[in-house]
Amino acid sequence: MFAILDIETTGGSPKTEKITEIAIFFHDGEKVVDEWSTLINPEKPIPYFITGLTGITDDMVSGSPKFYEIARELVERTENHVIVGHNVNFDYSFIKSEFKRLGFDYDRKTLCTVKLSRKVFPGHKSYSLGKLCTAMGIEIHDRHRAAGDALATMKLFEMIRDRQNGHGDEILGLNEPAGRYKHLNENVTVEDIENLPEACGTYYFFDENHQLLYIGKSKNIRHRVLSHLANASSKRALEMKDRIHSISYELTGSELIALLKESKEIKEQKPLYNRAQKRTFYYWGLYTGKDEFGYLTFRLRKISETPDDPVTCFNNKKEARESLTRMVQKHWLCQKLSGLYQTDGACFHHTIRQCNGACVQAEPVREYNRRAEALLDGLQLDRGNVLIIDQGRDHEERSLVRIEKGMYMGYGYMSVNESYMGIEQMLDCIHPALDNRDVRQILRNWLKTNKVEKMLYY
Repeated sequence: MFAILDIETTGGSPKTEKITEIAIFFHDGEKVVDEWSTLINPEKPIPYFITGLTGITDDMVSGSPKFYEIARELVERTENHVIVGHNVNFDYSFIKSEFKRLGFDYDRKTLCTVKLSRKVFPGHKSYSLGKLCTAMGIEIHDRHRAAGDALATMKLFEMIRDRQNGHGDEILGLNEPAGRYKHLNENVTVEDIENLPEACGTYYFFDENHQLLYIGKSKNIRHRVLSHLANASSKRALEMKDRIHSISYELTGSELIALLKESKEIKEQKPLYNRAQKRTFYYWGLYTGKDEFGYLTFRLRKISETPDDPVTCFNNKKEARESLTRMVQKHWLCQKLSGLYQTDGACFHHTIRQCNGACVQAEPVREYNRRAEALLDGLQLDRGNVLIIDQGRDHEERSLVRIEKGMYMGYGYMSVNESYMGIEQMLDCIHPALDNRDVRQILRNWLKTNKVEKMLYY
């Protein structure tokens, strides 16, 4: 028996968000034998952009049962059933998390129609439910409502069954043997790997006690996880591989948000095997000051040697010195005042007429400092208020990163269907986050080398 389901939620993380709706079609492999759906009171506000996507409002769920009130019925209805979903790990992880909060271990076999579709219907550009159903001629009513999406998943399930010329139970035989993955440890199954998406986001390794071992990010989560398992060669990597008992993930859509999320969570949760990144991603910093004559000066130092925040950061001394040298040449600054040339007199560039003589007080302070400040301006985040708009977790969503007066304020998501959404509504989608030198460096590097869809100033 199969329980073909879909859920709607208040957000993307089963750790912090809740279920707002669930719909299930019970299928015996030949036909639907029963169906069940309900709105669920999540006991927390539904974000504006989620309402825009699903149409589910706080008023709609205010009188609906809370999860604990439908938990027993859900357990009984799905007993001896295989849970089927499109990207089933998303739905299943939310259901397990809801039960975990109640102190109950909900355990069912799962089957993913994304994974099955890739095998049975190869060659599609996208295997998202909307695009795949359009390609297969399946009409979806009430998209992004649980019953509409669950019904579409059920029709896709039957098309997969029919293509295999078999009964529903025979679909289970499509799972490939573990021999395909030669590098899995005894606790990680083929199904665990197949349920991982080939999409951008963060991933998490846990041990048998559900202690967090490692946090990573990737544009292709499944491939990156497999590389951990296949390419473990150092003693530490092999030790971590052997300790992995479970893997979870969260999609971000945007690689920039994956970087920001990874940095934040490593600092907060301090995973055992993210040792270097728990301290900082960068080891050398550029610091500024003024000399006795009022000229702006620059110095490169190890970040660990000073409590001050650097202007910008670098991975090593060589990278730091090469970057500063380029910036000094670009802005026609003094090697001596930039810490690149040690001397009691004029710097070398002054002798070859590539320095105007600030090193021997031959250039007016104001003129020199204007160029030095231009260098600083190029290193700062945008000093205005800006929303960075980029791709979301699916084609109906966009990601948002907020910068206010040069400070990182957090990120969030909005529905592209909300064409009338104003700045205030966009700002309501942002989940606040702390600014620090690592996230500033991530943002600087990203904006320097990557294109985003839009920079919206407000």
